[in-house]
Formats: sequence, C-alpha cells, structure tokens
Amino acid sequence: MTERLRDLADKFGTDKGPYCPVYESYFAASREKPIRLFEIGIGGYADPSAGGASLKMWKSYFPKGQIFGFDLYDKSAHREERIATFQGDQTNAALLNYIVDQIGPVDIIVDDGSHVSAHLIASFEILFPRLSPGGLYVVEDIGTSYWAEYGGSADLNDPSTSLNYFRRGVHDINVVYHRGGLKPRPSFEGVEWLHFYQNLIVIKKAGSESQIA
Repeated sequence: MTERLRDLADKFGTDKGPYCPVYESYFAASREKPIRLFEIGIGGYADPSAGGASLKMWKSYFPKGQIFGFDLYDKSAHREERIATFQGDQTNAALLNYIVDQIGPVDIIVDDGSHVSAHLIASFEILFPRLSPGGLYVVEDIGTSYWAEYGGSADLNDPSTSLNYFRRGVHDINVVYHRGGLKPRPSFEGVEWLHFYQNLIVIKKAGSESQIA
C-alpha cells in the first residue's frame, strides 16, 4: 500500500506532519512523476549529521523525484541516491542561481529555512523566477512574521514583514482591475494564485511546463 505523506513524516521524524494534508492535496496527482524539489532548510543546525528527515520524506513520497536540500551549514552527510545537498546563505542570489543552473528546472520549492522575514522575501525574489512554469513555491512557518526576533512585527500593517509582503501579492495579481495606477511588483510577475493556510503559503506560477502542472 502506498504510504500517505503524513505517515512518511512520522516515519522519518520530520515536524511537517501538520502541513501534510495540504501538501498532499497539491502533490498527490504528481507523485509518480520525475519532479525536482528544492528545499531550503535541512535541519539540525550546525550538527552535520542532524536533520535531513524531510529530504528522506520527499524522496520516499516522490519515487521518481530528485530532491535537493540547501542549508546554511554543511549537510553533505545526508547525500544519497536522489538526494543532493548544497551549503550557503538563502539570500545569496549568485549562489542560488548557480545551483538552479546546475540542477535544472525546479518544480517545487519549499522555504523552511531561517524563517526571518527579510530572508523569506529575498529567497522568493531570487528563486520564484527560476521556478518552472506551473510550479509551486511554498513558504512554511509564516507565523514568524509576527515575531520581532525573526524580523517580524505584531503590527498587522507593517510592510516589512513576510506575511504582509505576500498578502500584498493579492493586489499584484489583480492590479489590472485597479483604476488608481497601482503597479504590480516585478517579483510577483507570473504568479497565478496564492493560497494561505495556517502557518503556510502555497504560490502557483502560471504556465504548464512543470511536472506538477
């Protein structure tokens, strides 16, 4: 019997269990396709042998997929067949673009990295343009947008927080109907839709070239 994503999360010990029903609603139809998934944040902080649970979960869920992990710390210990890892800062545009050049078109990007508002925004602006048309970009743990220690704010109108950055995206994709001259932000060019869940955002890129389109 094919294991559910939530069962795989429990099996490998990742904390993504609460998100699994949402993920499965988007990914189930593409489970047997040769997708490329790029995840920011491997886990375990500076311990090179710690973390990696979600990479194994994704590998098991997508049996034909290629899984790529990215972390601030060296996580090369988690490399295995169909899992590759890279090290660096998630705001480093040159490095992230170099990695995508090497691994090819990316169908799914999951940001489970620092959770710092400025970092989430920077990674999105770098990587969303590199996402395959029809691909999905996911931001986890968006609740840190309210926490000052993550560059967030309790002020619901603070434009610097990650949640408000993505919330503004609703206007970017509907700006054609705005009669006051509002201009869409370049970073949201190509966004087809944004879906907001508790502590999670899923963003779809327009088009149909992706394995999950």
